[in-house]
Amino acid sequence: MSVRRLAEVQPESFAFTPENQAWAEREIAKYPPGRQASAIISLLWRAQAQHDYWLPKPAIETVADMLAMPYIRALEVATFYTMFNLEPVGRHHVQVCGTTPCVLRGAEDIKRMCRNRIGPEGTVSGDGKLSWVETECLGACSNAPAVQINDDYYEDLTTANFARLLDDLAAGRPVKTGSQTGRVSSEPQGGSLTALTTLYGADGRSGPASVKG
Repeated sequence: MSVRRLAEVQPESFAFTPENQAWAEREIAKYPPGRQASAIISLLWRAQAQHDYWLPKPAIETVADMLAMPYIRALEVATFYTMFNLEPVGRHHVQVCGTTPCVLRGAEDIKRMCRNRIGPEGTVSGDGKLSWVETECLGACSNAPAVQINDDYYEDLTTANFARLLDDLAAGRPVKTGSQTGRVSSEPQGGSLTALTTLYGADGRSGPASVKG
């Protein structure tokens, strides 16, 4: 496990917007008295989203105060889960899956493109729009290679469609989430087929004579 530290440069303070404050209070109210600390991940996640997708120390302490938790306990949560970005990231933060299925399907090419287009892992592009890191399994093995950008998954990547995706994000153009090749869910490439439809046909009756009764 890598060591995760807070950014050296921190904002002086953090406060939820009125809308997020009201949301946080509703989240806390879901838990019985004495169990409010159970809301910490939800509140840290909302604080990160509000603060340009990274979580500063004042935000962690603000959440701890709201939940009547010692600061060290809130810091333990924030530094343990890699879903929390402890340093500034780009407007579009790219997490590239580097686990075996994605590597076998071209993740190394995707990482190489990130280095060339954005810079070394963990840095932010000069325009502040893109950053990237390698992450562990995103759970999209059937649609490898895959990346997560902010809250969304982008799957079935190639060097061509990934380059186009980065261009569109940087330019502020709308992008399509999910499969970049038109695949539906995790169906096989070429369409939804099973052994039975191959043998008997889509209607369940037609098929090779050798398998008919």
